Amino acid sequence: MAPSAASSNTKEGESGEEGYTALEKHVAFFDRNGDGVIYPWETYQGFRAIGVGRLPSAIAGLFINMGLSQKTRPGKGFSLLFPIEVKNSHFCIHGSVTEVYDKNGRFVESKFEEIFKKHARSHRNALTYKELLQLLKSNRDPGDFGGWIAAYGEWKLLYELCKDEDGLLTREAVKGAFDGSIFRKLEKERLSSSHKKKEKRRR
Repeated sequence: MAPSAASSNTKEGESGEEGYTALEKHVAFFDRNGDGVIYPWETYQGFRAIGVGRLPSAIAGLFINMGLSQKTRPGKGFSLLFPIEVKNSHFCIHGSVTEVYDKNGRFVESKFEEIFKKHARSHRNALTYKELLQLLKSNRDPGDFGGWIAAYGEWKLLYELCKDEDGLLTREAVKGAFDGSIFRKLEKERLSSSHKKKEKRRR
């Protein structure tokens, strides 16, 4: 089933996700107006929404869209706006990964469970940073330097944004990263924190 078009009343940071695969839901968080296409400024806005700084968000918006745009637009001409089409995000799956996404971007439960069975040694349902590095090392495909870098960047960002007070990356956070739900949670928490700060200033 093809992803449904977003309705006109879609809120920023949300999209019409009926029929979306897990990967498409992950990517769709950055489709800030829900039209099925992500531009560099939307990637920037998405990173800012989850608490990433202005400069790294700008760098991400530039390089992610430049690197992935054409892969998601097979048969279409080059565009200087570097759009990413959510429905074709599975064409961007790189090597040296956990294979929790299948070739079509669907979530593979058994591969997700493998992450914790193989690497969660200290805590059954969470990863330490050291265990995370071991996970990355075990998934490296020989000579796939681009995949190594991409995987490290993705997991490092997830760890920095979602680690708990004990420095652990929980099963819930990891699963939420695969379907994008953790991004929405982070955005809500950030908005709530910002609102509370404003309320304090008014008192």
